[in-house]
Amino acid sequence: QGVESENVNVVKRLFKIQNLNASTIRTVMVADCSRYDSPDLLLDYEEQLAAAPGRPATEPGSDSEEEEAKAKQSAEPAARELPGDGDVPAEAGLQQFFDDLMGGRVRAPLSEAELESRVAELFVRTRTKPPELLPTASTSSTKYLIFTTGCLTYSPHQIGIKRILPHQMTTAGPVLGEERRSDEFFDSLDHVIDIHGHIIGMGLSPDHRYLYVNSRAWPRDCVISDPMQPPPIAEEIDLHVFDLKTMKEVKRALRAHRAYTPNEECFFIFLDVSRDFVASGAEDRHGYIWERHYNICLAKLQHDNVVNSVAFSPVEQELLLTASDDSTIKVWRSPRALRRRRAARARLFSCLMNQSS
Repeated sequence: QGVESENVNVVKRLFKIQNLNASTIRTVMVADCSRYDSPDLLLDYEEQLAAAPGRPATEPGSDSEEEEAKAKQSAEPAARELPGDGDVPAEAGLQQFFDDLMGGRVRAPLSEAELESRVAELFVRTRTKPPELLPTASTSSTKYLIFTTGCLTYSPHQIGIKRILPHQMTTAGPVLGEERRSDEFFDSLDHVIDIHGHIIGMGLSPDHRYLYVNSRAWPRDCVISDPMQPPPIAEEIDLHVFDLKTMKEVKRALRAHRAYTPNEECFFIFLDVSRDFVASGAEDRHGYIWERHYNICLAKLQHDNVVNSVAFSPVEQELLLTASDDSTIKVWRSPRALRRRRAARARLFSCLMNQSS
């Protein structure tokens, strides 16, 4: 920055997100919605059928009816109105909610866990700036800011999603939010995905359409009474897949890899996604590779300690790096890639022999 432009913003703060209960924002990434129009792979069953002309909406023996029923069940709790929605301030909505609860006017009985979630959501809305309305024009240039957070405990158990609109991508205007009222000091989230477990890793597909999430589940009916004492976490690592176009989970969770450490010692297990494969580390001293179309585990890659991170080559998806606490980084190639390399070497050797003769 030159001296003559010292009064021009070089950077501008886009958002300020409020965290509760000692939670933190981690694993920040940006998804580019402009890539959705040409996805690498369609994981949604109904969308695949729609893309194939002349095929029925459902097929006999398919899992679509079961998945649709599950989706309806999961959508029902979300359809209930939260107090404080609309133009009602969060504080007034919270008081109204408690009054309705004590007077028995709540529309559905709430468990302790649901009650905690509702109260936490209301507190998050306090002093929060409402999300901006989307422009009527195409939102293909919109981006999503994606990160892990939480409102019930310090361990990351939610995925926060905030739209970054094109007109916000500028350095013009105030930097520190001085233009806001005190009750709008924080930004609200556009969408929150609750995993009901400790999130230990996330990764985007190459087309930015799908979000892959490693998590270790909490017990099904657990109640969080102390934010600093999160529930015990499962040894199995669940690999969830979410469609960022619909904000819904589109595949059953994989449970092939494992972890053993408790909450306070939990490793962050990074994963990576290529056009056809998904890879992840694990605490069982292996890296794993799955096929994205059918969720088939293709390989277990041996190490001598926890595998924390994996990464596909950006130019060759059949080459994978794994990093481990055994102080090694290993490079793995698929058998097909090795055969191709051997065949290329054989052809090159044959050509050189022919030229020399």
